[in-house]
Amino acid sequence: MAALAANLGIAASKLVAFLITGSSSMLAESIHSVADSGNQALLLLGRRRAARPPDEEHPFGYGRERYVFALLVAIVLFTVGGVFSVYEGVEKLRHPHELESGAVAVVVLALAAVLESLSFRTAVHEARPLLAGRSWVGFIRQVRAPELPVVLLEDFAALIGLVLALGGVGLALATGEPRWDGAGTLAIGVLLVSVAIVLAIETHGMLVGEAATPDQVRAIRAALAGTPGISEVIHLRTLHLSPDELLVAAKIALAGPATLADVASAINEAERRLREAVPIARRVYLEPDLPRPEAASRPAEAPAG
Repeated sequence: MAALAANLGIAASKLVAFLITGSSSMLAESIHSVADSGNQALLLLGRRRAARPPDEEHPFGYGRERYVFALLVAIVLFTVGGVFSVYEGVEKLRHPHELESGAVAVVVLALAAVLESLSFRTAVHEARPLLAGRSWVGFIRQVRAPELPVVLLEDFAALIGLVLALGGVGLALATGEPRWDGAGTLAIGVLLVSVAIVLAIETHGMLVGEAATPDQVRAIRAALAGTPGISEVIHLRTLHLSPDELLVAAKIALAGPATLADVASAINEAERRLREAVPIARRVYLEPDLPRPEAASRPAEAPAG
């Protein structure tokens, strides 16, 4: 919501500045902010649609809607923001024209930088508790909720884009060569295309289906193996149904002879411990089995000679 409010205000101010100055960098930045505003609206719509309860046709719910809309964001950023800016930059390099009222462009870009910084600071503040010792690159690659990485990358790209736009406009005003403005526009386009590709790669992985994080997998294994009556975890599979809902399927070996009541009790306790260790593990399916001799799981050795 903070990013949406900031981008709407920024888009309006940049568009007015473009109409006054005729700067292609201002046009690229205004289109960038319009695309970002649409992207935030798409993310909010995705969250709303994902909140629908499960039904007969979708028994696991609609949580992956958030990933679908995050992928749409990457596509919009690539086409509306990046490709348009690249085209506009090339056109201004081929057919340059003098800037008008360049001071207006500089003031608007400076104001936009302040607003974008506030939006970026909000995103960083929301993401920092989720870092868990990871780098920012690791956070972008490993976090399963699409909204924060999208907003972080968008705001970061917006700040870099503003620097590029200021550089293009400033050099055009200082040297009297309007092609600098076109060069700034082209650089903004390349930046947006690059960010869109990164977002598409990450959201595609989420949409196809990603497992729990390594820390969560270790916590799940520990919870299952530590349950009385369970001797080992034979195999374990996890899948994110949504950023906030994890499916866990495991085959577990029960220790010693057990009655049906013992099996049911061990499974219920294992599910309780598992959900306590990883609260988002809301769908848990455990299959009891007998302990497997270690030798049976190894291939037979070839005869010597």
